[in-house]
Amino acid sequence: MQLFKNKKHLNTREAEWIEGARRGDRRSQKAIYDLLSAKMFAVCLRYMGDREAAEDILQDGFVTLFSKLDSYSGEGSFEGWARKIFVNTALMSLRKKDALKNTEDVDAAWNITSDDPNAIQKIGYNDLLKMIAALPPGFRTVFNMYIVEGYSHKEIAEALGISETTSRSQLQRARVLLQTKIKERY
Repeated sequence: MQLFKNKKHLNTREAEWIEGARRGDRRSQKAIYDLLSAKMFAVCLRYMGDREAAEDILQDGFVTLFSKLDSYSGEGSFEGWARKIFVNTALMSLRKKDALKNTEDVDAAWNITSDDPNAIQKIGYNDLLKMIAALPPGFRTVFNMYIVEGYSHKEIAEALGISETTSRSQLQRARVLLQTKIKERY
């Protein structure tokens, strides 16, 4: 029995886990959790900014993932399909908290440029992640969606219920704020 029409992106083991999880098999669900949890936690942390909130989103995301497994057709990457679920779960949480409407006023920082054009090369990956996590929720969300996930401003606007202009502005402000933090640190 062929589990999926197109298994190009799935290995046999993953396909079996997905099929088992669809039937409610706990071992299969645990295997999927083990496969995805570290990567999806990183996604949740990028959007939520703190570990506790990210852990809550991770839990909610897996509940959603397991309830929607029937909608995964085997087309495209399973991890990519799962990532969308976790991003959407984080966005729904941020919308409920109205966190996307609250932003800091960084207009004073618009013209800041770094004296050291290589400052970004001096910063470590973990330091950069911490700086991104410290951004106000609206800035952080748009930054992650545009820079990390590759969404367009139109897609971001639709997903967040904001205008494309607001999306662009939030991204610009996030960049300026990050530049400011990098300049202060390095």
